[in-house]
Amino acid sequence: MNAAVHKTLVVQLQAGETADRFPVLAHLGYDAVDPFALTVVFSHDGRVLARWTLDREMVGEGLTRPVGAGDVRLRPESHGMWDELRVELLGDDHSDGVRHHAVVFVWAAAVEAFLRETHAVVPPGEEEVGVDDFLAALAAEG
Repeated sequence: MNAAVHKTLVVQLQAGETADRFPVLAHLGYDAVDPFALTVVFSHDGRVLARWTLDREMVGEGLTRPVGAGDVRLRPESHGMWDELRVELLGDDHSDGVRHHAVVFVWAAAVEAFLRETHAVVPPGEEEVGVDDFLAALAAEG
């Protein structure tokens, strides 16, 4: 069985409260080595715009209710027959006091399909973390 899942989606990026949405690619990744995490790389015209690591369970919960209180906030949105996952991403504070803020809208059915594929690799509740390996790696770095 493949221990990794990858999917590329076209998503809608809104870079400000009143800005229009524009399409970008979201490259989703899941690896059983880090079973709680999803990675997403946003790109446009061959350039990487941002990389984020998200909690797999939180993404699933965000499809049904608002979740998150820090740099990542998720909530479902419905536009008639179109259900989306709204992903709000807050970046670091800059020297001018401005904090980057972006909102990404993803077709909910595509997120659900991706999560089903990750659950086939590592079912929810069966995630394991090699604590001994993690501690050994930390000790080797220090």
